Amino acid sequence: MPVYTYQGETSGGASTKGTLTADSARQARDQLRERGISVRKLTDASEGSRKGLSFHFGSRGLQTQWTGACQELAMLLHAGIPLLDAIDTIAKQQSGGFRVVLMAVRDRVAAGTSLAEALAERPDVFDAASIHLVEVGENAGNLEHVLEHLSNFKLRMAESKDEVLNTLVYPCFLLVFGTGASIFLMTGVMPPLLENLKEALPVLPWPTRIVKGVSDFLVGYGWLILIILGVCAALFVSYIRTVRGEYAWHRFLLRLPFIGTMMVKQGVARISMIVGTLLRSGIVLTSAFELAAKSTTNRVLKDALSECGKRMGAGENVAEALERAKVFPPLAVRVFAVGQESGRLEEMLERLSSDYERQVTTLSKRFTSLLEPVLIFVMALFVGFLLVATILPILEAGNLAQ
Repeated sequence: MPVYTYQGETSGGASTKGTLTADSARQARDQLRERGISVRKLTDASEGSRKGLSFHFGSRGLQTQWTGACQELAMLLHAGIPLLDAIDTIAKQQSGGFRVVLMAVRDRVAAGTSLAEALAERPDVFDAASIHLVEVGENAGNLEHVLEHLSNFKLRMAESKDEVLNTLVYPCFLLVFGTGASIFLMTGVMPPLLENLKEALPVLPWPTRIVKGVSDFLVGYGWLILIILGVCAALFVSYIRTVRGEYAWHRFLLRLPFIGTMMVKQGVARISMIVGTLLRSGIVLTSAFELAAKSTTNRVLKDALSECGKRMGAGENVAEALERAKVFPPLAVRVFAVGQESGRLEEMLERLSSDYERQVTTLSKRFTSLLEPVLIFVMALFVGFLLVATILPILEAGNLAQ
C-alpha cells in the first residue's frame, strides 16, 4: 500500500505534517479531512523510496538498516514499551527510505494488521526468515525474545561476511593497482622511451622487443581490447543472471580448490545458523529448511536445501536427504543426524556454525597470506623485466658509442 507524506493545518490553525498509508492520493486526502486536517501538500513517499532509494540506498542498504532496527525493537519491547510506540521511536532515529518504510509498517499495524503481515508487504526490505520469525513470535506472545534471536543471528551473519571481505580487500587492491600501473607503464611511459632506444640501436635485445611488441599492441588496439572485454563481461553477466547460468557459475566456484572449500563452509555455517535460529523460535525443521533456502545466495546450496526440504516432507530423515544432495560436508550431515536423534539439534547447529565460522576465518587469512606474496612476486617480476628491457639497450648503445 502506498505511503503518503503530508503537510497541512489542523482545525485550530496549527501546522502539522506526517505520513499515512492509503490506496490512492484521493483516499489519503479523505482520511486527512476526516481528521480535521486541511492538506497543503501531499506526496507519494513510497514511490520515491522505491525509485530513488533503489539507486541511493539499494535494497541491501535498507536490509542492513533493518538489522540494527530489529535489535532496537527487541530492546524497547523488553522494556515494556508498546509495539506502535517502539516503531515510532525507531522511525524517528531513521532518515530517508527506511523511515518511510517503518512509518508504513507502523500505520499498517495501527490499522489492525499484524507486524508480520506489515513486513511482508515489503519483501525487498524484510527477508522471508524475518517475516516468519516475527509471525511465530506474535503467535507465541514472545515477540521480543524472537526479535532478539533474529537480531543476534543477523549481526553474526553480517560479521562473518564482513570478516571475509575485509581479509580480501588488500589482495584485491594489489591486483587492481598492479594492473593499472602495468597498463600505464606499457601505454604511457614505455612507447616514447622505446622509440628513442630503437633509433640508437639497429637491433634491440629480445626482452626489449617483447616489451615493445606488447606496448605497441596495447597502444594500437587498446580500444578493441576494451570493446571485447566489455562484450564478454556483458555476455557473462547476462548468462549468470539466468537460472542455468547462475547454477553453473556457483557450481564452478564451489569446485575451485581452497576458495570452493571456504565458500562451502561459509554457506553451511550460515545455513546452520539460520536453521538453528528458526528451530529455537518454534519453526518446524521442514519449514526451517525452506526458509534457509530462501535466505541462501548460492544457487547450488539453495537448490540442495529446497530438495532436502521436499524429501523430509515426504518422510525421509534429514541425514539421508542431506547426503543425497552431495553438497554438504560429511561433518554437517553427521551433526544434523545426531542432533535430530538426540533432540539437541539447535545446540549442535550452533556449535557447527561457530566451528565453521572459525574455519572460514582461518582459511581466508591463510588464503590472504599466500596470495599477497604471490601478487607482490608477480609484480616484482614484471617490473624487473621492464627494467632489464630498458637497461639492456642503453648498455649496448654505450658499448657501440665506445
